[in-house]
Amino acid sequence: MQQGLGDLDELYQEVLLDHYRNPRNTERLDDPTSEVDAINPFCGDEIHMQIGLYGDTVASISVTGQGCSISQAAGSLLTEIVDGRTTTEARELRELFREMMTGEEVSDEVADRLEDSLALQGVRRFPVRIKCALLSWSALIDALDKVAPTKP
Repeated sequence: MQQGLGDLDELYQEVLLDHYRNPRNTERLDDPTSEVDAINPFCGDEIHMQIGLYGDTVASISVTGQGCSISQAAGSLLTEIVDGRTTTEARELRELFREMMTGEEVSDEVADRLEDSLALQGVRRFPVRIKCALLSWSALIDALDKVAPTKP
């Protein structure tokens, strides 16, 4: 049984390294609907995010930046999950991801919705790195709030 968990950890590490070395959706958007920068002041990780909305749908998204492999891989993974989703779905995914990172049990349904970002759940064993994984998700909410703030 333990061997299976090791194999899963290895698979997750491969997913994270792939997204770090070959980040997805890094091309600048010609006419973004919203654009934000996010910085983790504790470690210096930086994320630059652009989103293009078509109605209430994230029609395009770009994430670039610099920092640790966790922050950069998380940004790349986020773009694959959020692209094509409504802004409401994007906000829901952010909340599910945050819950996963803070130790909530991940149901099969949530695991399906988080797709490959599930690979980041091992980061929660290192509390100081959780902010690295959450940085791009915070940028997403900031970018969405610039266009259509959530109601109190």
